[in-house]
Amino acid sequence: MNDIIHLLPDSVANQIAAGEVVQRPSSVVKELIENAIDAGATRIQVNVSDGGRTLIQVIDDGKGMSEADARLAFERHATSKISCANDLFSLSTMGFRGEALASIAAVAEVELLTRRPTDELGTRIVISASKLECQEPAMTSAGCNFKVKNLFYNIPARRKFLKTTQTELNNIVMEFERVALVNCNVEFMLTHNGSEMISLPPSSFRQRIVNLFGKKINSHLIEVGVESPLINIKGFVGAPESSKKKGAQQFFFVNGRYMRNPYFAKAVSEAYGAVLPQGEQVPFFLCFDVEPSRIDVNIHPTKTEIKFEDEQSLWKIVSAAVRESLGRFNATPSLDFDDDGMPDIPVMDISSAGTVPVSAPKIKYTPGYNPFKSGAGKGKPARESWELLYEGVQGEEKPLDLSPFEDSCCSEPSLPLENELENGALVKEEFVPLTQYKAQYILIPVKSGLMWVHQHRAHVRVLYEKYRTQLVEHSAVSQRLLFPERLELGVNEAVALEYVSGEFAALGFDIAPLGGNTYAVNGVPAGAEGLSYTDLLMELLHCVMEETHGAKDNVYDRIANSMAKQVAIVKGLVLSADEMKTLIDDLFRCSMPSRTPDGHLIVYIMPDTDIDRYFSKR
Repeated sequence: MNDIIHLLPDSVANQIAAGEVVQRPSSVVKELIENAIDAGATRIQVNVSDGGRTLIQVIDDGKGMSEADARLAFERHATSKISCANDLFSLSTMGFRGEALASIAAVAEVELLTRRPTDELGTRIVISASKLECQEPAMTSAGCNFKVKNLFYNIPARRKFLKTTQTELNNIVMEFERVALVNCNVEFMLTHNGSEMISLPPSSFRQRIVNLFGKKINSHLIEVGVESPLINIKGFVGAPESSKKKGAQQFFFVNGRYMRNPYFAKAVSEAYGAVLPQGEQVPFFLCFDVEPSRIDVNIHPTKTEIKFEDEQSLWKIVSAAVRESLGRFNATPSLDFDDDGMPDIPVMDISSAGTVPVSAPKIKYTPGYNPFKSGAGKGKPARESWELLYEGVQGEEKPLDLSPFEDSCCSEPSLPLENELENGALVKEEFVPLTQYKAQYILIPVKSGLMWVHQHRAHVRVLYEKYRTQLVEHSAVSQRLLFPERLELGVNEAVALEYVSGEFAALGFDIAPLGGNTYAVNGVPAGAEGLSYTDLLMELLHCVMEETHGAKDNVYDRIANSMAKQVAIVKGLVLSADEMKTLIDDLFRCSMPSRTPDGHLIVYIMPDTDIDRYFSKR
């Protein structure tokens, strides 16, 4: 019987390794920048075209490579960072496994120009799909110049699954920011299709944050610094007023390496306590200095997840460090016990505790009081006794206690009800809304029972379809602002705005660039009065950035849905009868009145049979 086990060819093995290391263009940018940092570069320039599909070029002024090293660097597991297994527990460099260049060369066309400062001539190497095509002496500057062209050209299936240019560019910027943030002594530059996007001179950590994310964040940064036997922490956290629901910049770095760690992120948020609104996030930029032997960075191919020896102890140190910084800068409420204005707190005289009798307070009430009996209490007529139940609530609307129906109200309508609802069969031709319940629901009599309409969700559905139509037809009305508002964006946000500038204009936004990722908001959609226009724009931008598919229909849906949620009437808003009537009319003109764009229930019908069954048992 023939043997069936065989060794894979190097080209196939390299492609398999590339599947872990090179997931998209941003992976290539990350690996090449980290190699440049390890090479001692003081200036790194990154040039990309078409979101990294056609070209990724990284130029550095590091120590370069000899001819032999340049060729050997493209072999699998060829590295200068480690020599034995024990070196894995004392890593001080970004890369160490020696897989990056071999993996990149397996799925792209790679050209390398490199020279050491002490050499007169450098080396030029060209490799395509792991095959060496050229190696020759060349004139070049000291350092390395990598060109990666036509990524995944030999794996069409992988190339087909790349996202839009804007999505891939966003990921490249994200990886660029992570490396540039923590290496403040290095000059960085990023260009896309020949246009400069980011230029970062050497600076302090705080200034690097400001250069990347805008001047507005500077006033919200609170410095954090602590030293302990387990860990040293330094960096910045945002003041509570800088919190956001989405898009808060949150960065952990461990020994100069970016780390993703929800566990420690929870420690930071809990340090704010009740000061931080529920569901919101604050920015933070925290650098951990940990003994390399106490961490393991080799548990994930992208090295963004790190295992710590004693996470619980570190969690407490992180939370305490952030809390102490917030208190030092008066960013959280505190009690000043030296304040002369503090109220006097009565103190019990312990010396007389055994002689002074202590008794429970007595409650006075009338045992015979019954409002349903004539002459109850002090002999008042039954009518006056009944009115005692409403003392202090005259003129206020008494909500109906529907707690017995809670089980029914929480259940969703059956499919036939939903189908009939969308066909309009259940609604009477003429009806008047019964009432608004708890300023949250509208109650309407229908043929088969009592309809409950969630007013906020109903308005979201109405506005969603309105904005969706405006995006397609470019038919929105813009309202000019008397005083334009200033909008400062980070690099990723500016990229997203450029991508959807036409969609924002279709909604009614008039936005003009001022330079340096700063914009003037000159006009806004009609009907958005009373909102913070800059906050609204930021919310829309982050929804666009979260859209990974990139198709125009998906982008339209995300923008229209987010806009509708922001503009829709809020829970607790009292509506007039005409406003309720208009909202219901608009709802039933929608293509799907029973559900929000997110799939949440808008309408529930409480059948007459359920109501009758409840009262028949009483």
